[in-house]
Amino acid sequence: MRSTFRIPTRWLMPALLSAALVACAPAPIYKAPVGAVIATPMQVSQSPERYNGGDVIWGGRIVQVTNLSDHSEVEVLAYALDGSQRPKPSDAGSGRFVVVMRGYVEPLDYPSGALMTVSGKLSGSHAGKVGEADYVFPLVSATQTHVWTQKELNQGRNNVSFGVGLGVGIH
Repeated sequence: MRSTFRIPTRWLMPALLSAALVACAPAPIYKAPVGAVIATPMQVSQSPERYNGGDVIWGGRIVQVTNLSDHSEVEVLAYALDGSQRPKPSDAGSGRFVVVMRGYVEPLDYPSGALMTVSGKLSGSHAGKVGEADYVFPLVSATQTHVWTQKELNQGRNNVSFGVGLGVGIH
């Protein structure tokens, strides 16, 4: 007696389509260092000394740029990163952090509201405020930064959605 196993066609097409869409996603932009810190900026702000010197790849939405005499600081509202290390702004923010960069940073290159990803080392913290609330900002000494364009953010994301239901459109 011989039995055969058949995969129903209705399951095969969505699985193949899903696999094809995942294969189109861009690769991560930075190589994660061995032993990189997995904690969120909010977790690091609770005990920054515990993580000092650790490597991170974090990202989020730029809040502001401050240029000082010998370096610049970019305040970022942190978001989780997707598999390509793009910030996911649909997630709830996971704290704030400050990217420390040598020299002068042109604020037009790091506009408020833009999404960015940074690779660097945790280098302490500094106390500040978010509105009227006291806040401890983890400091990331940047080795690499990337401000995402809208085209890059859309690359590898599908415009196809599947669903069951009734739709009503007004034309």
